[in-house]
Amino acid sequence: MTNLSNVAVNAKANVYFDGKCVSHSITLADGTKKSVGVILPATLTFNTGAAEVMECVAGECEYMLAGTSAWLKSAAGSSFNVPANSSFQIRVAEAYHYICHFA
Repeated sequence: MTNLSNVAVNAKANVYFDGKCVSHSITLADGTKKSVGVILPATLTFNTGAAEVMECVAGECEYMLAGTSAWLKSAAGSSFNVPANSSFQIRVAEAYHYICHFA
């Protein structure tokens, strides 16, 4: 998904990890909430409240879910699921553009 229609965008950016991750919260017409953003080169750990689907729009990353020991790849057109109340590490060598779908 590279184009989202009929959305409300929170113009104030969410800035994490000293600017290595920047996103904007959006709300679709049906009330569904998502965030769209970019992660710059880094290795970061994110904690989740709700379950998430991280969809790669451009670039690529490696990720490791909590409780696992394997780094897996995600590139443009692919996604990965993160359980609720969990965490994941993400490793990015070049800008990784994503849509985070909250469950």
